[in-house]
Amino acid sequence: MSRIGKASIQIPPNVKISVDKCKVTVEGPQGKNEQTFDDSVGIALCDGVICVTCRDENDRHSKMMHGTVRSIINSMVAGVVSGYSKDLEINGVGFKASLKGHNSLDLDLGYSHDILYSIPPGIRIVIDQTGTKISVKGVDKKTVGQVTADIKRFYPVEPYKGKGVRIVGEFVRHKEGKKTA
Repeated sequence: MSRIGKASIQIPPNVKISVDKCKVTVEGPQGKNEQTFDDSVGIALCDGVICVTCRDENDRHSKMMHGTVRSIINSMVAGVVSGYSKDLEINGVGFKASLKGHNSLDLDLGYSHDILYSIPPGIRIVIDQTGTKISVKGVDKKTVGQVTADIKRFYPVEPYKGKGVRIVGEFVRHKEGKKTA
């Protein structure tokens, strides 16, 4: 049995949770988050605590999903209470980002054209004055990470000059350039 799955999840007082068979809906001050899980685990709400149980101890898939479902629900509760945020940094001469409207991010990354990225619903993007620092915020941990990875994928950091888009705190090994005789 999963050690993580056995732990119950405490529900903060300002969070509303509803469990309908395998669908969990969490609503809090930052927003609303819902997820549907398969029926290999049981999800119960009792006395301000969420308990996740393994339906069949002999089923391998059920045992695998026990801790995973508990962790996802815990992340959902944490997301609607405080939200998730990831920061990106753009390095390079002339590289910058700007917002176009409410749902489009315009990236100028040294290509012959600007890159327009459509911002998914539930995600807020904040850009500083210089246009080189991007903050991705939202209530869903998975979506925030995916949007951050998508933006980074447009121009990953190259190892020679360090130009590109990087996640703040990410280590990139720098290589030495060509040596001439």
